[in-house]
Amino acid sequence: MNDNVPYWPHAPMHCLSEQGVYMVTAGIHGKQLLLNTPEKLTPIRDMLFKYATQFGWKLQAWAIMGNHYHFVAVSPESAQSLAGFIAKFHEYSAKKLNRIDNAPGRKVWHNYWDSHITHQTSYFARLRYVHQNPVHHGLINNATNYRWCSQAWMEHNSERSFINTLARFKTDRLSVPDEF
Repeated sequence: MNDNVPYWPHAPMHCLSEQGVYMVTAGIHGKQLLLNTPEKLTPIRDMLFKYATQFGWKLQAWAIMGNHYHFVAVSPESAQSLAGFIAKFHEYSAKKLNRIDNAPGRKVWHNYWDSHITHQTSYFARLRYVHQNPVHHGLINNATNYRWCSQAWMEHNSERSFINTLARFKTDRLSVPDEF
């Protein structure tokens, strides 16, 4: 930990010192189900893609549910750009949701957590976790049919051997903030 930065127990630390693969999770304030229609989920997904590209992050997996999202992405040369990426994504997605719901000024996003993935097995387990998150939360039986996660994209763009390998990874022992 950096000695010049005070410890603040009410928010997760964002230690973005290295280029690499990161998993990010964010929740809606109060765990409200604000993303409850396709007309809300689709623009939020599209904004995630837009700002990831704008900040040079390469999405590997994503899942957007009614009150939270997860993604796994490869950072650009400086992982420190994640803070700007998330800030802009949260700002503009909150404004969009508030326009749709006619709720100006409403707090939408609560916070976000990030973790630097440094081991291949951890990477594969987290990819699987994110791809399958809509199933984990009981939204659907087959994540391939959920338009706001990356399972169908992965199945369309990956080798069958990779898909089969990923399907064998266990996710039950992962420590991921996901009490939504």
